[in-house]
Amino acid sequence: MKTTKQLNWVLPTVIASAVLISFQATTSKAAETALLNSLTEAEIADGWKLLFDGKTSAGWRGYRRETVPASWQIVDGSLFMDSSARGVSGARDPGDILYDQQFENFHLKLEWKISEGGNSGIFYLGQEPEEMDVIYKTAPEVQVLDNDRHPDARAGIDGNRTAGSLYDLIPARPQNVNPVGEWNTAEVIINNGSVQHYQNGEVVVEFQLGTKAWHDLVAASKFPALNADWADVARRGYIALQDHGDAVWYRNIKIKEL
Repeated sequence: MKTTKQLNWVLPTVIASAVLISFQATTSKAAETALLNSLTEAEIADGWKLLFDGKTSAGWRGYRRETVPASWQIVDGSLFMDSSARGVSGARDPGDILYDQQFENFHLKLEWKISEGGNSGIFYLGQEPEEMDVIYKTAPEVQVLDNDRHPDARAGIDGNRTAGSLYDLIPARPQNVNPVGEWNTAEVIINNGSVQHYQNGEVVVEFQLGTKAWHDLVAASKFPALNADWADVARRGYIALQDHGDAVWYRNIKIKEL
């Protein structure tokens, strides 16, 4: 049994240790936050550009509109799609958002986190024709999904609607998505029609635009019914994020033109 003298020594030590641990955790969190949505000196020298500063929606706008829909908000350094958000009229103000610059050959990197049962997507080479009401009618998509709970994961063919997949066309292999609530990294590399999807550091999709194999693949998908010319994907276009009605977070969005 400890004496009063011993307890008087132990208690301050325990408290000091707890304070130190709390301080270290806070410091670590602050350091992590400081590194979010920023470029290193090496990245800057290598030609990377930040597409989201973590504080504002500068550079972004809604599809076929000049402003960002109210459903998209800045929360904890992330572009957050809030399905309950309302616009100035009090009605829900939804919509996909895009970065207001077109890219051709590039390396895109970002992080995403999906809500339980959620669905979203990352589009590239998107266009804005007046006759198309949504960007997915012109743009390939990296699927963002809760594979365990959203029915889309079991729809399509051979898992081609799971996270990281070229939506409704090519399944992500290996399927290495992190559990819901955890962040995932996504990368898209496009160079002269050659396309790769990376998920959490691994190549999961590879294909070549414009080939017979590509046209055959698209012909067997849902897209010709939406746009007869969908297979003729533009070689230069917008990067966009999908409002599918479910909460989703995006951050650390950066690009290097090739």
